[in-house]
Amino acid sequence: MNQTRNASLPDMATMPLTKGHYKVLLAGSMEQIIGAALSTVVGVMIPMIQLASAKGLTSFMQGIMGAIALIGIAIGSTVVGYVADRQGYLAWFRSCPLIIIAGSLMVVLFPTRPWILPGLFLAGFGVGGGYSLDSSYISEIMPDRWKIFMVGVAKGTCAVGFILAAVICWGVLKGYPHAAVWNRMMWIVIAMGGVAFLLRLNFTESPEWLMGKGHPEAAAAAARKLLGEAVTVPAPPAPAIPSEKVSYLDMFKGRNLRRVILTGVPWACEGLGVYGFGVFLPVLVMALGIERGSETGIAKVMNSVEMTAIINFFILPGFAIGLLLLRKLNHIGMLAGGFIICGGGLGLLLAAYCLHLPLWVSVVGFIIFEVFLNAGPHLITFILPSQVFPVEVRSTGTGIAAMLGKVGAVLGVFFMPMLLKWGGIEVLLAVSIAVQVLGAVVAVAFRPKNQQ
Repeated sequence: MNQTRNASLPDMATMPLTKGHYKVLLAGSMEQIIGAALSTVVGVMIPMIQLASAKGLTSFMQGIMGAIALIGIAIGSTVVGYVADRQGYLAWFRSCPLIIIAGSLMVVLFPTRPWILPGLFLAGFGVGGGYSLDSSYISEIMPDRWKIFMVGVAKGTCAVGFILAAVICWGVLKGYPHAAVWNRMMWIVIAMGGVAFLLRLNFTESPEWLMGKGHPEAAAAAARKLLGEAVTVPAPPAPAIPSEKVSYLDMFKGRNLRRVILTGVPWACEGLGVYGFGVFLPVLVMALGIERGSETGIAKVMNSVEMTAIINFFILPGFAIGLLLLRKLNHIGMLAGGFIICGGGLGLLLAAYCLHLPLWVSVVGFIIFEVFLNAGPHLITFILPSQVFPVEVRSTGTGIAAMLGKVGAVLGVFFMPMLLKWGGIEVLLAVSIAVQVLGAVVAVAFRPKNQQ
């Protein structure tokens, strides 16, 4: 019996959600959680190293340390996405958590500069590889009416990583307030990588990828294993013109170039907010003078981490609002509008600092920024690639978009301590506002023609 075309079986595209779908969602969300946790942990480690080291870190080295994992993410998302489109998702889906664990262990076991940077790079490479696969797995396995929403839910789980890592770091410092334990914070990332690997041991190849490669029986078997029941796997639509292999350079021509710009440039602008602010949030809290208490040394770091955890809690309602609006509003409008409101939140933060307004005004500015960043750009940039790229280049396109997103994040993280040194918090906030405006302009200018 050909289970890929049997009309008596439920169709993957129209079937109701099952426990299997939720298992796929959980397994496919782990790099989102781990990537957020890695950024938070690095952001906490930097001021701790400043205290633990006699020489400290220059602003240049702070930028390098903050950015190196993001460079790994950018390269990992591009390389793994390209290879997975050709060789299959499963092997890399299982390998990425192991790469994350290996890199994190290097930092824990060998806490010296020759090992820290390669270790963070390797951990980032594993996270980036997962980024290029997570949305592909979820979007290809979910029923049609749930695809976009579930991809959005997966992205929203990064809030768990930001919050959980900040709370655990604060708890560790509360129980053992010594800067010398900075490298042990990476155990948070190692534990999460272990969970991701265990979730994927009983996994299989993407049924849609197998069907697209001409293996209908293997696709049916994969669907049964993932969803727990026999289902019909719809065949991909036949192209009007015989499909040819798309080279990597072809992704930067014609329609694919517009898709790359639409998905990649706003992702890069969003990356400044998510990772630039995410990594250096404890440092920015101290620069703005909104940490709780007036202590110095490790106590000051603890207070800034506590405020970081409080601010990070607003990431979750931001994603919740975005998911509620996902089926009701135009996605390009959510993307562009989110950028504009984020810029407004940063403008309020800048005004509060320059005019010496009450502390609560600064906190409100941060909250506006976090809520609308995650309700709009952070959510939509993750969803767009699986919507605009066809299946034959979906992982490649997603990988390129994620890579461009991380290029923006790398530049933001690298230059953030430089901007603080050169022009102070005022210049840093002004540049960040300009980046938000750029994201909105590109989203509108390169929106799909059917939305013009």
